[in-house]
Amino acid sequence: MPPEQDPARRLSSRAVKIGMVSALSLTLVACSSKSTTAWCVDRTSSGGFTNTKSGYRTVPDSYCNRSDIDNGTVGYGRYFWYYGGRRGSNGFVTGGSVRGPSGGKIKSGSGTTLSRGGFGGHGKSGS
Repeated sequence: MPPEQDPARRLSSRAVKIGMVSALSLTLVACSSKSTTAWCVDRTSSGGFTNTKSGYRTVPDSYCNRSDIDNGTVGYGRYFWYYGGRRGSNGFVTGGSVRGPSGGKIKSGSGTTLSRGGFGGHGKSGS
């Protein structure tokens, strides 16, 4: 006959499993809820594609092509999406990138969800 187990010990084992599952769930939620801001900007406002020291002037979202976000491409027209960075009170955004993130939610500067992202890459746009 096997020795009787201490009830507190079994409870402890279950608590550890529940704690681990909870921690994993929170980690997955935190990773999947990462959000990047995409700013629609005017390329001519900074003097070209690579001169970003002064930043880019933000323009209304309707000037940019939303399919560039879905396809993961960089727009080469006058207006394009600029990811991350900070928008100053002068309407210029600096410190970002012309390349979008590899995953996560993408929202426009006006707050519209452009891509839901998630595991495995970009999702289709929605609002």
